[in-house]
Amino acid sequence: MYLMRRAIFSKIKINENTMKSIHTTSFLNTFWERDEKGGYNTKTEVSMKEKLRVGLQELKKEIALWKQELKEDFEMDPILVCRPGETDVVWKFDSEESLKQWVVTSDSDHGEGFSTCSLVLTNNGKGLFSGELSTRVPKDGRIKRAGYCNIKTLRARKSFKRETYLDWNNYNMLVLRIRGDGRSYMLNISTRGYYDILWNDIYHYVLYTRGGPYWQTTKIPFSKFFLASKGRVQDKQYPIHLGRITNFGISAGDKVNGSFSLEIDYVGLEYDPNHKEEFAYEMYQTPKYIAAT
Repeated sequence: MYLMRRAIFSKIKINENTMKSIHTTSFLNTFWERDEKGGYNTKTEVSMKEKLRVGLQELKKEIALWKQELKEDFEMDPILVCRPGETDVVWKFDSEESLKQWVVTSDSDHGEGFSTCSLVLTNNGKGLFSGELSTRVPKDGRIKRAGYCNIKTLRARKSFKRETYLDWNNYNMLVLRIRGDGRSYMLNISTRGYYDILWNDIYHYVLYTRGGPYWQTTKIPFSKFFLASKGRVQDKQYPIHLGRITNFGISAGDKVNGSFSLEIDYVGLEYDPNHKEEFAYEMYQTPKYIAAT
């Protein structure tokens, strides 16, 4: 009865014209989140004059991108898209311009740790994702775990800032040519849906690397990727919707303190006709309106 009274009288009248809310429970943003960044303060105030200046500078680039879209529509041939045994390179790490397609972040960027990382071009013309991983937790009483570095591609978009998706339906393999340090990394594929509750749903798979001076070409079927949300593996698993890819990323977070180094040549796609697996994990189905006990 006491709890019912607290719930009913959660709003009490202080004065005749004043109302005060008393929250008896903590906020739960389970089904809706105000900010896609999870509460990070990423907004900056920009004057109207600065917006106009930047907008006019980008107008030329957007028109050129629009012309390229029209050209690709006329040149697209479905027969040439899927070629068994051949790798189609999506992201090539061969110039400073190619590195601008990636966003580099770490826990120290948000005041949640002490890890640092960078993505630079080597003397051999390859991308180098490296840094220092630290699991030391800030003494703020809020952060419980730390130690991650990440690179992620920019959101796929068309001209004039129109967001779109990467269509990988014609492929079943992710291909990477890398040179690692023996540590393991996490591959991340985002398939953002229509609703905000799917912001944090990401498909993962572990990338194992060899130490030493030799390059390795790794092929990972999309059927091996598993679904997680905010790092938590979900009980209900679903195959990747390859027609709605928004971002691809690589994370270093194996909880081992010290430096890491991953040299990347390219990230590509391939179709292997011999791979018939649709999904590698069990999907538990229960009758409707029946809950297991």
